[in-house]
Amino acid sequence: MPSIILPPKENALFKRILRCYEHKQYRNGLKFCKQILSNPKFAEHGETLAMKGLTLNCLGRKEEAYDLVRRGLRNDLKSHVCWHVYGLLQRSDKKYDEAIKCYRNALKWDKDNLQILRDLSLLQIQMRDLEGYRETRYQLLQLRPAQRASWIGYAIAYHLLQDYEMAAKIVEEFRKTQQTSPDKVDYEYSELLLYQNQVLREAGLFKEALDHLISYEKQICDKLAVEETRGELLLQLDRADEASDVYRHLQERNPENWSYYQGLEKSLKPRNVEERQKLYEDTWLKFPKGLVPRRLPLNFLTGEKFKECLDYYLRLNFSKGCPPLFTTLKSLYHDKEKVSVIEKLVVSYEESLRTCKVFSSNDV
Repeated sequence: MPSIILPPKENALFKRILRCYEHKQYRNGLKFCKQILSNPKFAEHGETLAMKGLTLNCLGRKEEAYDLVRRGLRNDLKSHVCWHVYGLLQRSDKKYDEAIKCYRNALKWDKDNLQILRDLSLLQIQMRDLEGYRETRYQLLQLRPAQRASWIGYAIAYHLLQDYEMAAKIVEEFRKTQQTSPDKVDYEYSELLLYQNQVLREAGLFKEALDHLISYEKQICDKLAVEETRGELLLQLDRADEASDVYRHLQERNPENWSYYQGLEKSLKPRNVEERQKLYEDTWLKFPKGLVPRRLPLNFLTGEKFKECLDYYLRLNFSKGCPPLFTTLKSLYHDKEKVSVIEKLVVSYEESLRTCKVFSSNDV
Protein backbone atom coordinates (compact mmCIF):
# COMPACT_ATOMS: atom_id res chain seq x y z
CA MET A 1 0.00 0.00 0.00
CA PRO A 2 1.44 3.44 -0.91
CA SER A 3 2.28 5.84 1.95
CA ILE A 4 -0.52 8.14 3.08
CA ILE A 5 0.69 11.72 3.41
CA LEU A 6 -1.07 13.61 6.19
CA PRO A 7 -2.34 17.15 5.52
CA PRO A 8 -1.09 19.98 7.82
CA LYS A 9 -3.83 19.61 10.48
CA GLU A 10 -3.37 15.85 10.93
CA ASN A 11 0.42 16.21 10.63
CA ALA A 12 0.36 18.64 13.57
CA LEU A 13 -1.67 16.09 15.56
CA PHE A 14 0.88 13.38 14.70
CA LYS A 15 3.71 15.57 16.00
CA ARG A 16 1.75 15.99 19.22
CA ILE A 17 1.51 12.17 19.49
CA LEU A 18 5.30 11.98 19.30
CA ARG A 19 5.67 14.65 22.00
CA CYS A 20 3.18 12.86 24.25
CA TYR A 21 5.14 9.63 23.89
CA GLU A 22 8.42 11.39 24.73
CA HIS A 23 6.85 12.99 27.82
CA LYS A 24 5.05 9.76 28.86
CA GLN A 25 1.62 11.37 28.43
CA TYR A 26 0.22 8.16 26.99
CA ARG A 27 -3.50 8.85 27.53
CA ASN A 28 -3.25 12.16 25.68
CA GLY A 29 -1.29 10.46 22.92
CA LEU A 30 -4.09 7.91 22.43
CA LYS A 31 -6.64 10.75 22.15
CA PHE A 32 -4.66 12.35 19.32
CA CYS A 33 -4.27 8.94 17.61
CA LYS A 34 -8.04 8.54 17.76
CA GLN A 35 -8.57 11.97 16.18
CA ILE A 36 -6.46 10.99 13.16
CA LEU A 37 -7.68 7.40 12.79
CA SER A 38 -11.37 8.31 13.17
CA ASN A 39 -11.12 10.14 9.83
CA PRO A 40 -11.98 7.49 7.13
CA LYS A 41 -9.26 8.91 4.86
CA PHE A 42 -6.53 8.19 7.42
CA ALA A 43 -7.99 5.12 9.20
CA GLU A 44 -5.10 3.01 7.83
CA HIS A 45 -2.32 5.57 8.26
CA GLY A 46 0.68 3.34 9.03
CA GLU A 47 2.73 5.68 11.22
CA THR A 48 -0.25 6.66 13.41
CA LEU A 49 -1.20 2.98 13.86
CA ALA A 50 2.41 2.22 14.82
CA MET A 51 2.54 5.06 17.35
CA LYS A 52 -0.78 3.99 18.83
CA GLY A 53 0.63 0.47 19.22
CA LEU A 54 3.81 1.80 20.87
CA THR A 55 1.74 3.89 23.29
CA LEU A 56 -0.47 0.89 24.18
CA ASN A 57 2.66 -1.18 24.81
CA CYS A 58 3.73 1.39 27.42
CA LEU A 59 0.33 0.91 29.08
CA GLY A 60 0.85 -2.87 29.26
CA ARG A 61 -1.48 -3.83 26.39
CA LYS A 62 1.15 -5.84 24.54
CA GLU A 63 -1.01 -7.97 22.22
CA GLU A 64 -2.98 -4.98 20.91
CA ALA A 65 0.30 -3.12 20.51
CA TYR A 66 1.85 -5.80 18.30
CA ASP A 67 -1.30 -6.06 16.17
CA LEU A 68 -1.41 -2.32 15.56
CA VAL A 69 2.32 -1.94 14.87
CA ARG A 70 2.32 -4.86 12.39
CA ARG A 71 -0.77 -3.46 10.72
CA GLY A 72 0.87 -0.06 10.45
CA LEU A 73 4.02 -1.62 9.00
CA ARG A 74 2.02 -3.53 6.37
CA ASN A 75 0.34 -0.28 5.36
CA ASP A 76 3.64 1.61 5.04
CA LEU A 77 6.69 -0.61 4.54
CA LYS A 78 8.79 2.37 3.44
CA SER A 79 8.27 4.34 6.64
CA HIS A 80 11.29 4.71 8.92
CA VAL A 81 8.87 5.53 11.78
CA CYS A 82 7.05 2.18 11.45
CA TRP A 83 10.29 0.20 11.36
CA HIS A 84 11.74 2.19 14.27
CA VAL A 85 8.59 1.63 16.36
CA TYR A 86 8.62 -2.09 15.56
CA GLY A 87 12.26 -2.18 16.70
CA LEU A 88 11.36 -0.41 19.97
CA LEU A 89 8.63 -2.98 20.55
CA GLN A 90 11.05 -5.86 19.95
CA ARG A 91 13.61 -4.23 22.24
CA SER A 92 11.03 -3.96 25.03
CA ASP A 93 10.66 -7.77 24.78
CA LYS A 94 14.47 -8.18 24.83
CA LYS A 95 14.50 -9.51 21.25
CA TYR A 96 17.62 -7.52 20.52
CA ASP A 97 18.64 -9.23 17.27
CA GLU A 98 15.18 -8.62 15.80
CA ALA A 99 15.24 -5.02 17.02
CA ILE A 100 18.60 -4.42 15.30
CA LYS A 101 17.14 -5.74 12.01
CA CYS A 102 14.22 -3.33 12.37
CA TYR A 103 16.55 -0.38 13.04
CA ARG A 104 18.61 -1.26 9.97
CA ASN A 105 15.44 -1.37 7.87
CA ALA A 106 14.45 2.02 9.27
CA LEU A 107 17.84 3.44 8.26
CA LYS A 108 17.30 2.28 4.67
CA TRP A 109 14.54 4.90 4.43
CA ASP A 110 16.16 7.57 6.60
CA LYS A 111 19.89 6.88 6.83
CA ASP A 112 20.72 10.06 8.77
CA ASN A 113 18.13 9.77 11.54
CA LEU A 114 20.00 10.53 14.75
CA GLN A 115 17.55 8.85 17.13
CA ILE A 116 17.53 5.59 15.17
CA LEU A 117 21.34 5.60 14.97
CA ARG A 118 21.59 6.18 18.74
CA ASP A 119 19.13 3.37 19.48
CA LEU A 120 21.01 1.08 17.09
CA SER A 121 24.36 1.85 18.74
CA LEU A 122 22.94 1.05 22.19
CA LEU A 123 21.74 -2.35 21.03
CA GLN A 124 25.00 -3.08 19.23
CA ILE A 125 26.95 -2.47 22.42
CA GLN A 126 24.39 -4.59 24.30
CA MET A 127 24.98 -7.47 21.84
CA ARG A 128 28.76 -6.90 21.76
CA ASP A 129 28.68 -6.14 18.03
CA LEU A 130 31.72 -3.88 18.41
CA GLU A 131 32.50 -3.53 14.70
CA GLY A 132 28.91 -2.50 14.01
CA TYR A 133 29.01 -0.14 17.00
CA ARG A 134 32.12 1.55 15.58
CA GLU A 135 30.44 2.09 12.19
CA THR A 136 27.31 3.54 13.80
CA ARG A 137 29.31 5.86 16.06
CA TYR A 138 31.26 7.05 12.99
CA GLN A 139 27.98 7.94 11.27
CA LEU A 140 26.88 9.86 14.36
CA LEU A 141 30.22 11.69 14.45
CA GLN A 142 29.82 12.71 10.81
CA LEU A 143 26.30 13.99 11.46
CA ARG A 144 27.11 15.80 14.72
CA PRO A 145 30.86 16.62 14.73
CA ALA A 146 30.40 19.43 17.25
CA GLN A 147 28.93 17.21 19.97
CA ARG A 148 31.17 15.88 22.74
CA ALA A 149 29.18 12.61 22.88
CA SER A 150 29.87 11.91 19.20
CA TRP A 151 33.64 12.03 19.70
CA ILE A 152 33.64 10.14 22.99
CA GLY A 153 31.34 7.43 21.58
CA TYR A 154 33.64 6.96 18.58
CA ALA A 155 36.73 6.78 20.83
CA ILE A 156 35.01 4.23 23.10
CA ALA A 157 34.29 2.05 20.04
CA TYR A 158 38.04 1.79 19.31
CA HIS A 159 38.78 1.42 23.02
CA LEU A 160 36.47 -1.60 23.26
CA LEU A 161 38.07 -3.06 20.12
CA GLN A 162 41.40 -2.70 21.99
CA ASP A 163 42.80 -0.30 19.40
CA TYR A 164 44.07 1.95 22.18
CA GLU A 165 46.35 4.04 19.97
CA MET A 166 43.46 5.09 17.71
CA ALA A 167 41.20 5.73 20.72
CA ALA A 168 43.87 7.99 22.27
CA LYS A 169 44.31 9.88 18.97
CA ILE A 170 40.55 10.53 18.68
CA VAL A 171 40.33 11.81 22.26
CA GLU A 172 43.40 14.01 21.71
CA GLU A 173 41.95 15.47 18.48
CA PHE A 174 38.73 16.29 20.31
CA ARG A 175 40.61 17.70 23.33
CA LYS A 176 42.41 20.17 21.05
CA THR A 177 39.07 21.63 19.98
CA GLN A 178 38.03 22.39 23.57
CA GLN A 179 38.45 25.99 24.68
CA THR A 180 39.14 25.94 28.40
CA SER A 181 41.18 27.96 30.86
CA PRO A 182 43.64 26.26 33.28
CA ASP A 183 42.07 28.25 36.13
CA LYS A 184 38.47 27.40 35.24
CA VAL A 185 36.70 24.47 36.94
CA ASP A 186 35.32 22.31 34.10
CA TYR A 187 34.16 18.90 35.33
CA GLU A 188 33.40 17.51 31.86
CA TYR A 189 36.84 18.47 30.56
CA SER A 190 38.36 16.97 33.71
CA GLU A 191 36.61 13.64 33.07
CA LEU A 192 37.78 13.74 29.44
CA LEU A 193 41.40 14.07 30.61
CA LEU A 194 41.00 11.19 33.06
CA TYR A 195 39.52 9.01 30.32
CA GLN A 196 42.38 9.91 27.97
CA ASN A 197 44.84 8.92 30.68
CA GLN A 198 43.03 5.60 31.20
CA VAL A 199 43.35 4.79 27.48
CA LEU A 200 47.09 5.54 27.60
CA ARG A 201 47.51 3.26 30.64
CA GLU A 202 45.59 0.41 29.03
CA ALA A 203 47.76 0.82 25.93
CA GLY A 204 50.80 0.21 28.15
CA LEU A 205 52.14 3.75 27.55
CA PHE A 206 52.93 4.37 31.21
CA LYS A 207 55.59 7.06 30.66
CA GLU A 208 53.28 9.00 28.33
CA ALA A 209 50.40 8.56 30.80
CA LEU A 210 52.48 9.98 33.67
CA ASP A 211 53.62 12.93 31.55
CA HIS A 212 50.00 13.53 30.56
CA LEU A 213 48.89 13.41 34.22
CA ILE A 214 51.56 15.90 35.28
CA SER A 215 50.76 18.24 32.36
CA TYR A 216 47.03 18.43 33.04
CA GLU A 217 46.99 17.89 36.81
CA LYS A 218 45.69 21.39 37.55
CA GLN A 219 42.74 20.95 35.19
CA ILE A 220 41.64 17.61 36.69
CA CYS A 221 39.07 18.21 39.43
CA ASP A 222 39.25 14.74 40.99
CA LYS A 223 42.48 15.14 42.97
CA LEU A 224 42.10 11.73 44.62
CA ALA A 225 41.99 10.03 41.20
CA VAL A 226 45.14 11.96 40.21
CA GLU A 227 47.06 10.69 43.24
CA GLU A 228 45.83 7.10 42.86
CA THR A 229 46.75 7.11 39.16
CA ARG A 230 50.14 8.64 39.93
CA GLY A 231 50.90 5.88 42.43
CA GLU A 232 49.86 3.17 39.96
CA LEU A 233 52.00 4.68 37.16
CA LEU A 234 55.07 5.13 39.38
CA LEU A 235 54.83 1.45 40.32
CA GLN A 236 54.61 0.46 36.65
CA LEU A 237 57.70 2.56 35.90
CA ASP A 238 59.67 1.00 38.83
CA ARG A 239 59.97 4.33 40.64
CA ALA A 240 59.34 2.65 43.99
CA ASP A 241 60.53 5.44 46.31
CA GLU A 242 58.23 8.01 44.74
CA ALA A 243 55.37 5.50 44.67
CA SER A 244 55.77 4.76 48.40
CA ASP A 245 55.53 8.49 49.19
CA VAL A 246 52.30 8.72 47.17
CA TYR A 247 50.75 5.69 48.89
CA ARG A 248 51.73 6.92 52.37
CA HIS A 249 50.01 10.22 51.60
CA LEU A 250 46.91 8.36 50.36
CA GLN A 251 46.99 6.17 53.46
CA GLU A 252 46.85 9.25 55.67
CA ARG A 253 43.89 10.46 53.68
CA ASN A 254 41.99 7.17 54.06
CA PRO A 255 43.55 4.46 56.26
CA GLU A 256 40.63 2.08 55.52
CA ASN A 257 41.37 1.62 51.79
CA TRP A 258 42.82 -1.87 51.10
CA SER A 259 44.40 -0.90 47.76
CA TYR A 260 46.66 1.73 49.37
CA TYR A 261 48.28 -0.94 51.56
CA GLN A 262 48.74 -3.22 48.57
CA GLY A 263 50.37 -0.35 46.66
CA LEU A 264 52.63 0.42 49.62
CA GLU A 265 53.69 -3.23 49.85
CA LYS A 266 54.51 -3.32 46.13
CA SER A 267 56.61 -0.17 46.41
CA LEU A 268 58.49 -1.14 49.62
CA LYS A 269 58.91 -4.81 48.57
CA PRO A 270 59.29 -6.43 52.04
CA ARG A 271 61.65 -9.43 51.82
CA ASN A 272 59.97 -11.60 54.46
CA VAL A 273 56.96 -11.93 56.76
CA GLU A 274 58.67 -9.99 59.57
CA GLU A 275 59.32 -6.95 57.37
CA ARG A 276 55.81 -7.19 56.00
CA GLN A 277 54.34 -7.28 59.51
CA LYS A 278 56.55 -4.35 60.58
CA LEU A 279 55.00 -2.29 57.79
CA TYR A 280 51.54 -2.83 59.33
CA GLU A 281 52.75 -2.37 62.91
CA ASP A 282 54.01 1.09 61.98
CA THR A 283 50.55 1.83 60.59
CA TRP A 284 48.89 0.65 63.83
CA LEU A 285 50.81 3.34 65.72
CA LYS A 286 49.66 6.00 63.22
CA PHE A 287 46.04 4.87 63.07
CA PRO A 288 45.21 3.05 66.33
CA LYS A 289 41.49 2.91 65.46
CA GLY A 290 42.08 1.58 61.94
CA LEU A 291 40.45 -1.78 61.12
CA VAL A 292 42.00 -2.49 57.72
CA PRO A 293 45.65 -2.39 58.90
CA ARG A 294 44.63 -4.92 61.58
CA ARG A 295 42.77 -7.11 59.08
CA LEU A 296 45.28 -7.40 56.22
CA PRO A 297 48.13 -9.05 58.22
CA LEU A 298 45.74 -11.94 58.98
CA ASN A 299 46.15 -12.99 55.33
CA PHE A 300 49.84 -13.85 55.69
CA LEU A 301 50.47 -14.38 59.44
CA THR A 302 50.39 -17.89 60.97
CA GLY A 303 50.70 -19.55 64.37
CA GLU A 304 50.79 -17.48 67.55
CA LYS A 305 51.27 -14.20 65.70
CA PHE A 306 48.07 -14.88 63.74
CA LYS A 307 46.17 -15.71 66.95
CA GLU A 308 47.44 -12.58 68.70
CA CYS A 309 46.48 -10.25 65.82
CA LEU A 310 43.14 -12.01 65.30
CA ASP A 311 42.31 -11.69 68.99
CA TYR A 312 42.84 -7.93 68.88
CA TYR A 313 40.91 -7.58 65.60
CA LEU A 314 37.90 -9.58 66.83
CA ARG A 315 37.70 -7.71 70.13
CA LEU A 316 37.91 -4.37 68.34
CA ASN A 317 35.05 -5.29 65.99
CA PHE A 318 32.85 -6.92 68.63
CA SER A 319 33.28 -3.88 70.89
CA LYS A 320 32.12 -1.62 68.06
CA GLY A 321 29.31 -4.00 67.07
CA CYS A 322 30.43 -4.25 63.42
CA PRO A 323 27.86 -6.46 61.60
CA PRO A 324 30.06 -7.46 58.59
CA LEU A 325 32.88 -8.84 60.76
CA PHE A 326 32.64 -12.45 59.56
CA THR A 327 32.20 -11.33 55.96
CA THR A 328 35.60 -9.61 56.12
CA LEU A 329 37.12 -12.85 57.49
CA LYS A 330 35.54 -15.00 54.76
CA SER A 331 38.69 -15.11 52.63
CA LEU A 332 40.53 -16.86 55.50
CA TYR A 333 38.12 -19.80 55.57
CA HIS A 334 40.07 -21.81 52.95
CA ASP A 335 42.78 -22.37 55.61
CA LYS A 336 41.51 -25.01 58.09
CA GLU A 337 44.03 -24.05 60.74
CA LYS A 338 42.90 -20.41 60.71
CA VAL A 339 39.24 -21.45 60.78
CA SER A 340 39.96 -23.52 63.87
CA VAL A 341 41.64 -20.56 65.63
CA ILE A 342 38.71 -18.25 64.75
CA GLU A 343 36.20 -20.78 66.09
CA LYS A 344 38.09 -21.34 69.36
CA LEU A 345 38.46 -17.62 70.03
CA VAL A 346 34.81 -16.80 69.30
CA VAL A 347 33.55 -19.70 71.45
CA SER A 348 35.86 -18.64 74.29
CA TYR A 349 34.51 -15.07 74.06
CA GLU A 350 30.94 -16.33 74.33
CA GLU A 351 31.68 -18.47 77.40
CA SER A 352 33.65 -15.69 79.10
CA LEU A 353 31.04 -13.02 78.35
CA ARG A 354 28.31 -15.23 79.82
CA THR A 355 30.23 -15.90 83.02
CA CYS A 356 32.23 -12.76 83.76
CA LYS A 357 31.08 -10.26 81.11
CA VAL A 358 34.53 -9.73 79.59
CA PHE A 359 36.20 -11.30 76.56
CA SER A 360 38.62 -13.32 78.66
CA SER A 361 38.86 -14.18 82.36
CA ASN A 362 42.44 -12.82 82.23
CA ASP A 363 41.01 -9.36 81.57
CA VAL A 364 39.41 -9.22 85.03
